[in-house]
Amino acid sequence: MAIELPPLPYAQDALAPHISKETIEFHYGKHHQTYVNKLNELIANTSNAGKSLEEIVKSSQGPVFNNAAQVWNHTFYWHSLKPKGGGQPTGAVAQAIKDSFGSYEAFRKEFVDAATTQFGSGWAWLVKDAGKLKIVKTPNAETPFTTAAKPILTIDVWEHAYYIDFRNARPKYIDTYLDQLVNWDFANANL
Repeated sequence: MAIELPPLPYAQDALAPHISKETIEFHYGKHHQTYVNKLNELIANTSNAGKSLEEIVKSSQGPVFNNAAQVWNHTFYWHSLKPKGGGQPTGAVAQAIKDSFGSYEAFRKEFVDAATTQFGSGWAWLVKDAGKLKIVKTPNAETPFTTAAKPILTIDVWEHAYYIDFRNARPKYIDTYLDQLVNWDFANANL
């Protein structure tokens, strides 16, 4: 059973002007697709060939883990975004953020700090762990999906996620994610 590139939950130009169609073409169409292709190459004719992506992420290491986790992380990231998203959280996640961080502003400060200070390539995540929301950051392909924490949202801070549109201005990309793109409906579904 080959792993396939999942479809985007919106058109490639739907996040413009915040994230351009060109960025999506490279990030989704080239980077994400390359992880899928490489993973399929690595698992062909092995015991992983019949496993789901989630099973592979949870049971592998080295290059297989890196590619499988990147496929999973990127798929989760695309769903963490939506056209006309962003702004204050709504629904149950709004209350969970208030209960866990004290306020949206405190959550935002901590999330921005995690995403900004993730050295090099990686991710910042909102997760639910032991009944509370927390922010964690992971390097490279690491993912809280392999831990007891439940991923709620993520932002990709690998340079390929933002360099075409924001150049080296990672903080501006993070603010744009929170103000214009974050998908609180997805967060509520994951909560």
